[in-house]
Amino acid sequence: MEQEKKVSNIPAFAGIVIVAAIILGEIIYKFILGNGSNFEGGSPDNKPLPGNFLAIMYKGGVIVPFLIGILLIIITFAIERFITIQTAKGKGSIEVFVKRVRGMLSNGNIKEAIEECDKQRGSVANVIRSGLVKYEQMEGDTHMSKEEKIAAIEKSLEEATTLELPMLSKNLVIMSTCASISTLVGLLGTVFGMIKAFAALAQAGAPDAIGLANGISEALINTALGIGAAALGIIFYNLFTNLIDSLTYGMDEAGFSIVQTYSSTHK
Repeated sequence: MEQEKKVSNIPAFAGIVIVAAIILGEIIYKFILGNGSNFEGGSPDNKPLPGNFLAIMYKGGVIVPFLIGILLIIITFAIERFITIQTAKGKGSIEVFVKRVRGMLSNGNIKEAIEECDKQRGSVANVIRSGLVKYEQMEGDTHMSKEEKIAAIEKSLEEATTLELPMLSKNLVIMSTCASISTLVGLLGTVFGMIKAFAALAQAGAPDAIGLANGISEALINTALGIGAAALGIIFYNLFTNLIDSLTYGMDEAGFSIVQTYSSTHK
């Protein structure tokens, strides 16, 4: 029940993070990037001070706060996933833990193996513990055949794995979506900037040099922010996917060992 509550609370958390990130992006855009001290004459309507990157970003236009919001969403969920996956690993090395459990199991020390799972904690330990508890129950069952007992152990492991995996992969979809749409949002800002640039060129007489410069600046800033956010999102997504695959492999390896041990020690 506690696990189900955590899963059901995640969408609400994700929605709050997304809305808060967009609002914070707007605040950063107006009050930090658009601070008058970043511009000549103390006004954001003027040119940026030489070398002031914050002011240059401000000139990127109305799409910039959305790109900042997307970047904040990616960073927030990256931190959240890192904490979740580290918690899922438990207190020590998964490889060492699995080896210890396998050794205890091969010596018939099931209770010690369960206690080891309680010490380790985390998703891998929860899955192994579920299989070991069922293993212990099957040893005392005299009504089921060996095949039925093995099937019951496998089912217990599968159910525990099914319960743990959604907690590990939650919010990765949001991260990958942000990585995908950030380039499109940046491209939208680039289009707006190029429209302004060509509008400045299209004026009768001498082209508006300031308008042209602002348009090109807006186009380039949005492109840079969009690509940067997308790259960061892709890196984090692939990193966490590999970490989850490693945890899943640990669960499968331990589950296979439990089933094989029962199969070889019981006739």
